[in-house]
Amino acid sequence: MPTSRADVATEHASRYLQQLCKHWAHKFPVEFDPHHGAIDLTSLGRTVMEADAKALHIAVAADDATSLERLETVVADHIKRFAFREELTFDWQKAA
Repeated sequence: MPTSRADVATEHASRYLQQLCKHWAHKFPVEFDPHHGAIDLTSLGRTVMEADAKALHIAVAADDATSLERLETVVADHIKRFAFREELTFDWQKAA
């Protein structure tokens, strides 16, 4: 299963983690607290996030490379919408 990670520098990591989890909770199985979140996006893949004082750490996994790239885009686009007051950079690193 292909996976990738991104460490997104922001002082609002916990807020974005919780917003994304709440946003998708009506559609997908979600579990979260202020520092950890996991979302099972059924056929698209799985997203796991960790928040600390300086960054939001995101790991995504999917069944194939095409789905992984789509999941990276979907997750980044949603978080960017929540973070419209700041410019976030997502540098996805594929796992070996």
